[in-house]
Amino acid sequence: MAFTRLHSSTVLFSHLRTFSPLLHPPLLPFYSLSLSRLANRRTPVSASVVAMDQNPTEEIEAPTTTRRKWKPLCLYYTQGKCTMMEDGSHLEKFNHNLALDLGVDGFVLNKLRPQELDYLLVLDLEGKVEILEFPVVMIDTRNMKFVDSFHRFVRPTMMSEQKITQYIEGKYGKFGVDGVWHDTAIPFKDVLQEFEQWLAHHNLWEKVNGGPLNRAAFVTCGNWDLKTKVPDQCRVSKIKLPPYFMEWINLKDIFLNFYNRRATGMVTMMRELQMPLFGSHHLGIDDAKNIVRVLQHMLSDGALMQITARRGSSESGDVKFTFKNRI
Repeated sequence: MAFTRLHSSTVLFSHLRTFSPLLHPPLLPFYSLSLSRLANRRTPVSASVVAMDQNPTEEIEAPTTTRRKWKPLCLYYTQGKCTMMEDGSHLEKFNHNLALDLGVDGFVLNKLRPQELDYLLVLDLEGKVEILEFPVVMIDTRNMKFVDSFHRFVRPTMMSEQKITQYIEGKYGKFGVDGVWHDTAIPFKDVLQEFEQWLAHHNLWEKVNGGPLNRAAFVTCGNWDLKTKVPDQCRVSKIKLPPYFMEWINLKDIFLNFYNRRATGMVTMMRELQMPLFGSHHLGIDDAKNIVRVLQHMLSDGALMQITARRGSSESGDVKFTFKNRI
């Protein structure tokens, strides 16, 4: 199926001071697992920006009988740094509730099978040289509902400021959110400290106990995130690889073995399941949400989520894969 991109438009940064063209606006939003029809919609824009065109406000169909306006995510809010929660115009423009984009139709629960894990944490890192974005979206396997999210932009530790500016402009400038990145990014070591507090808040892991996650697992679209990138970043940041990163679920392997169809990535899986992309591809939090939608679809079809890869130890790069048929 074809994916339709929208026209470029002029945008205004939320919280920021400058104007910038939106060079690559996000793809059309999709809301429901049941592939319900999209009604007329307002031109969507990347998170933390708002379109300045003169088109009248339009709406998309929600998975209930009510209808609401689609709104881009506030990327300050996703990181716990939004200072405009009392500003009505800001709240009108931006989404501050990820659950609105991850709704589940009640009838799809009929095929849901019991899972060995209670929670799944979808992780989709961004950054080739060093990690630039660390988004995690948590869902409950018993009802497929969104539980919580953790999202941080990550400041590289081994780059000059000039190199960082060039790197971020090339990566996030095309989405119009490079200013948000500069305002909020923190070092990877600090990200992990905050993430571990988040895990403890949900009773998923305790530093004093160590070991793997408690009845939960990371879900990634491929092995790169946890097999390669996190260990590399830990070495660069001079920290030990945390024990909760020792095993994960590669959704591409589950997809291959469940549907008997090979999918090389998120876009391929969505195309196979006839699901339009939502938001901006390669903006980490948007990709994580899209992977959650694929995951919800697979769970509703009766897929069983199982660990697909385990690392021998934090000192060893050896990873054992549990599926014979894998990507």
